[in-house]
Amino acid sequence: MGIKKYTAYTPSRRNMTGSDFAEITKKTPEKSLVFSLKKNAGRNNQGKITVRHHGGGSRRKYRIIDFKRRMQQ
Repeated sequence: MGIKKYTAYTPSRRNMTGSDFAEITKKTPEKSLVFSLKKNAGRNNQGKITVRHHGGGSRRKYRIIDFKRRMQQ
């Protein structure tokens, strides 16, 4: 497993390193095992905003993990 160096934009980040997982992972997850999570964004069952400042952000995905090793049908 390789080591990646971060670019220095603050003094603490100057000599910082981290693990590079490129050898053990793919860039994107398998499409058949991933589906989108529904976002409520602070709304109730009527669709009205009940909590302020919620919402936005990037879309979240849920990855299906088969712990029992069942075959996908």
